[in-house]
Amino acid sequence: MRWRLRALSVLGALPAGLRAASGARGRAGGDTGDRVLQDGLSGTGGTAPAPDRHRPSPDRGRGDTVRAWTELFRVSALFSVPGDALAGAAAVGRSPGRGTALAIGASLCLYEAGMALNDWADREEDAVDRPHRPIPSGRISPSAALGAAGILTAAGLALAARAGRPALAVATGLAATVWAYDLHLKHTKAGQAAMAAARTLDLLLGATASVAAGARGGAAARGSAPVVPGAADNVAAPAHPARGPLTALPAALVLGAHTYGVTAVSRHEAQGGSTAVPMAVLATTAGLGAAVLTAGRAARTRAPEPGAGGLGAMGPGEHRATRPHRLAPADLLLTAFTGAYLRTAGPPLLHAALNPSPPLTQRAVGGGIRAMIPLQAALATRAGAPGSGLAVMALVPLARSLARKVSPT
Repeated sequence: MRWRLRALSVLGALPAGLRAASGARGRAGGDTGDRVLQDGLSGTGGTAPAPDRHRPSPDRGRGDTVRAWTELFRVSALFSVPGDALAGAAAVGRSPGRGTALAIGASLCLYEAGMALNDWADREEDAVDRPHRPIPSGRISPSAALGAAGILTAAGLALAARAGRPALAVATGLAATVWAYDLHLKHTKAGQAAMAAARTLDLLLGATASVAAGARGGAAARGSAPVVPGAADNVAAPAHPARGPLTALPAALVLGAHTYGVTAVSRHEAQGGSTAVPMAVLATTAGLGAAVLTAGRAARTRAPEPGAGGLGAMGPGEHRATRPHRLAPADLLLTAFTGAYLRTAGPPLLHAALNPSPPLTQRAVGGGIRAMIPLQAALATRAGAPGSGLAVMALVPLARSLARKVSPT
């Protein structure tokens, strides 16, 4: 009997103990919820905790820090940048040189500055929608991200200045567009146009820097070359006639139109729910691919064959328009690069249009970013620089491999 009474007393005490423990947990949860709400409302550092936020570990190693910065900079998307300068140089008839290299360096710095500034500006929104991002997860502080954006912007402008004042002017406009987009224009109706303008200016930066460097190199060669009697100019003519930077504007507008579409889709990558936008961008992508392909073939059909010496080498009564066009290796490369562009951007857009869920929309944005590489290669090949096109396409496997580890979006 005595052991029965003792057991009943223990069982009777259990509900009270459980209620006390539950109340303690409830009070603790309520306190935590209050702190989360207060942090979110106060906006201290813009890093309001989220339910699944990753707290920084005291013993976090260097590998975790490197991983956080690679995610902040979205390094897998970096491979879509060098092709801008190479396509710009090809559009003005210049071989890649010192000016092109400086333009690539400036573009990379300004691109990464925009990535860091983007996450800094969206830190409160990411705390809700993307708590795993480096800033809301606490792996990178907001001040460090903002400082990196400033340093990279200054470095990009310094590299552009070394390519000449015209290149610095274009780079300054590009930097201003990037900062305006991230800080204000992104969430306005002008956001897509601002991002398209940034890509357009980036290709024009490569064209301007290549022209400026080529002009300085030609002037130096003319100043140091001995004068030969009877010769008007002792400097060898370039492979292509000299063209101004604005010659690259059509190619820059094609790249800008593609960027406009990718940006339009990216506005729905967190919530999804848009069917019309991916479908419209898919139609635009097909139109851009057709325009690049047909314009490239038409340009080579009109151009005289190498070594023909222009119209004087044609026979009596022979017209350039009546000469049959033979399929050249450049035509095959242009077709292959354009097909790669459509293959990279098209299917993800179609999937996002059929099922506009956040994962498929994000995949469409990533495909659009990677598709810039074959588009740049096609633009360079269309301008008569298949070597630059092949060099750009060599970046595709690197971008694809790194995209499996670090998302480009």
